[in-house]
Amino acid sequence: MPVITIDGPKMSKEQKSKLVAAYAESASEIMGLPVEAMVIIIREVEGENVGVGNKLLCDR
Repeated sequence: MPVITIDGPKMSKEQKSKLVAAYAESASEIMGLPVEAMVIIIREVEGENVGVGNKLLCDR
């Protein structure tokens, strides 16, 4: 059971649904496993909780 983790900004339910479908279908095709075997975890991260270089992402 492959696990795909996506860290990204806050998204709508529709965006998450599209993202999960795209990742699951692509990984299924590449790995030769059924799409039902794919597990996708989405972690939404606010820009104030991410640092890039010496700045918070929200301050860039």
